[in-house]
Amino acid sequence: MKALLDTNIIIHREADRVINQDIGILFRWLDRAKYVKCMHPCSIEELKKYADERTVDTFMVKTSSYEIIEYPSPLCQDVKNVSTQVDTTPNDLNDTSLLNEVFINRVDILITEDKKIHKKASMLGIAEKVFTIDSFLEKVFSEHPELVNYNVLNVKKVKFGSLNLQDPFFDSLRIDYPGFDQWFIKKFDEECYVTINSSNKLLLSFLYLKIENKDENYFDINPAFQPKKRLKVGTFKVISNGLRLGERFIKIIFDNALKNKVDEVYVTIFDKNTEQQRLIALLEQWGFHYWGNKGNEKVYVRNFTPQYDKNLLKANYPYIRCDQRIFLLAIYPEYHTELLPDSILTTESPLEFVEDFPHRNCISKVYVSRALPPYPQHGDILLFYRTGGYYKSVITTIGIVDEVVNNFGCEADFLKFCKKSTVFPENKLKEMWNYNAFRKPFAVRFLYEYSIPHRLTMKDLIDLKILAGIDDAPRGFKEITKEQFITILKESKSDQSFIIN
Repeated sequence: MKALLDTNIIIHREADRVINQDIGILFRWLDRAKYVKCMHPCSIEELKKYADERTVDTFMVKTSSYEIIEYPSPLCQDVKNVSTQVDTTPNDLNDTSLLNEVFINRVDILITEDKKIHKKASMLGIAEKVFTIDSFLEKVFSEHPELVNYNVLNVKKVKFGSLNLQDPFFDSLRIDYPGFDQWFIKKFDEECYVTINSSNKLLLSFLYLKIENKDENYFDINPAFQPKKRLKVGTFKVISNGLRLGERFIKIIFDNALKNKVDEVYVTIFDKNTEQQRLIALLEQWGFHYWGNKGNEKVYVRNFTPQYDKNLLKANYPYIRCDQRIFLLAIYPEYHTELLPDSILTTESPLEFVEDFPHRNCISKVYVSRALPPYPQHGDILLFYRTGGYYKSVITTIGIVDEVVNNFGCEADFLKFCKKSTVFPENKLKEMWNYNAFRKPFAVRFLYEYSIPHRLTMKDLIDLKILAGIDDAPRGFKEITKEQFITILKESKSDQSFIIN
């Protein structure tokens, strides 16, 4: 929830002397109720007009504690009509700009002691959203969850207002959704995920997510939803370019669903063209099923409560069971972050992994090996161990085996299986295939599950009795026990909500 604060409230709060005793109580309740405290650019301009330069400097420093509305919304016609009737001074016009943000629902409430603003709010029919300090102190609200951030790849978490609304990417959305531009402007302060073409700076993909609690009204969805905490995929569009961006965004959806502990994920989508039908097919591949309709749109739902079926790994992603076999799997540093970009080390530069490649974006990846037995099987768990020595070798990533192929009929079959999901280019794959005529490479297709937050080194693994010593470090697939796996999860401070015991 967002609370826009009028200039007079901010002045009372940040002034050197106490002007209103209730200000401290107001801000304590804003924090307790998890409100984001917002400031309009008009307020900043008003603060700058103070005669005392030192007071102005003090105010400017303190504005960093507020969320600034960087892109003011254009005035709605209804607001203009009221302004024409009431406003007589430049300050009145500034106050109307603040009121406009409430009118279009860009912020949830406005707190002000200005009687003229309250009068205009009544004329606009939004008096229940504009509070004095006293009237606000009765309210308690909940916090809006923060989205997961991504440090590498071309995926960026940005605010709506920073995007070019005239980008041709949005043309089809305008056709499908009347009033799209107005909706988009209301979301200027909210966050979305995008990928941008590095050459022409045009959008390639866009994803907007929203957390909905059990009291959400789904009157327009048929059949009706039962009360649950849900993640709504509000807007999802991907331009097909062979870079597996759709799969990358599926992972972003599930990452946020896991972090926010939702029971269900759903999306509403048209199926009028090839682009939309391709997206529906992708959603179905990852466990979404047709539920019903919302007007002319179809509703697809994915159960996100913990469940596991060894034969439905994608439909149950990201949940895994730890009663499967578990392997440490060595991977060289030069291939590690190429294949597992979310597990980038702090010593590596994210700028080196911004360019899009299919193997970086996909959830389903391929590890090519010439290792000796033991070999994993479908459903087994992989812990990727980035080699580097006693202090630099680290466990970074959890994966689950989807398929193991060690009997390719020919080079062409091997290339077809591997080349879009592994770090190796085609010439390198051919070299690996032809290296030894008697022992051909095999391939492990796995699902990229989780990036471990606190990396355990070889030294840590030895101290924890997971490795017997330096010579016990994995060179291929090294099986460990369930108890050792649990120890690694605990010591690495991993989120275990996707692990089903």
